[in-house]
Amino acid sequence: MKILTFPGGVHPPTSKEATRDKKIEPAKIPERVIIPLLQHTGAPGEALVSKGDRVTVGQKIGEAKAFVSAPVHATISGEVIEIKPLPYPLGLNTDSIVIQSDGKDEWLEVEGTKDWKALSPDKIRETIREAGIVGLGGAAFPTHVKLSPPEGKKIDAYILNGAECEPYLTCDYRLMVERPKEILEGFRILMAALSVKNGYIGIEDNKREAISAMGRELNGEPDIQMKVLKTKYPQGGEKQLIKAILRKEVPSGGLPFDVGVLVSNVGTAFSCWEAVVSGKPLVERVITVTGPGVKEPKNLRVRIGTRVSDLIEACGGFNGKPGKIIMGGPMMGLTQFTDEVPVIKGTSGILVQTDVLWDEEIACIRCGKCIQSCPLYLMPTMISLYSKRGRLEEAKDYGALDCIECGACGYTCPARIPLVQWIKYAKRELAKKKAQ
Repeated sequence: MKILTFPGGVHPPTSKEATRDKKIEPAKIPERVIIPLLQHTGAPGEALVSKGDRVTVGQKIGEAKAFVSAPVHATISGEVIEIKPLPYPLGLNTDSIVIQSDGKDEWLEVEGTKDWKALSPDKIRETIREAGIVGLGGAAFPTHVKLSPPEGKKIDAYILNGAECEPYLTCDYRLMVERPKEILEGFRILMAALSVKNGYIGIEDNKREAISAMGRELNGEPDIQMKVLKTKYPQGGEKQLIKAILRKEVPSGGLPFDVGVLVSNVGTAFSCWEAVVSGKPLVERVITVTGPGVKEPKNLRVRIGTRVSDLIEACGGFNGKPGKIIMGGPMMGLTQFTDEVPVIKGTSGILVQTDVLWDEEIACIRCGKCIQSCPLYLMPTMISLYSKRGRLEEAKDYGALDCIECGACGYTCPARIPLVQWIKYAKRELAKKKAQ
């Protein structure tokens, strides 16, 4: 089978050995969860419960009042003890609902349908919306919105993202190895929501067991093709997958639907299967807890809202003094200032590092490595320079808004310039100007 890829990119050590062969384990049900009302791209939800209310697992406790939003659900049964702004993995504080467990783990009665092929596309989208499904690859874009492209945007192809190119993380890999049937049925449900006839599954070539498991389950199905991808970062980016598999380029400022394509993560497909077939809302997900700072790295099925500290404890505790706790992977993850932040829908992993090296930044030597590694053909050094000097329009002209913040440029920079941070700053300031 031909191995596909995209221009640019880098080859950081995969560092997946610690958890690659470890089966998914259910994490202990936490005594307390923190459920942020904003766990997705878009508008935050509004609380449907009050302090003192008793809730059951799967009960909707936060409603989406805007189209680009998603409801949230109780992930343990017990009592609502607080509703207030609390530390949030993506920065600052956000309104959150705190639930104290009653130890019973009582679930709301739910009902799915095994005969999902009889459902209309509108019913599938509504079921996915009510279940609070968002993209589980990290961006957490509401899935029902993705399944509602603008009028005139016909979707001809759907790609299921099994690349998992971020170092250390293996949660998607284990899910493909252990639950291929459910993932593929979830993917068929997503395709049915848009009447798409051409499906593709992209998996990197270092994930042989996942390729075999998914291939066996496909068994020559004509509407879905397996595509093996070169192991390279950021192979799992939407635009890079589309380029590698379909040889199409998403235009500057555009989205995948502009070229007739949608992309969803394998974890998202699995959650859609749970929502439609079992009636189960998104109350838990699989994450990887790993790194040299963890005694027993694991892949865990975790209730949304579980504190990072609880998961570190479930993995035997810290292995020495932690140098850095990252939610996500080392390339695109976010460093946390406390281990009391909760797991949210977009959390794919928790990485604990020990020795953290702080290299001193020096002047750019114009080596061009950041340009060679950029998968979008940008000039990160120029965007960073203009951002640093406050010349935002010039940064925009050089493509600041097209940057996917993959970190490939910073990884290759011998001058150790924090390129991604300066590009993020430019994007944030440009957004502020546009909102004025």
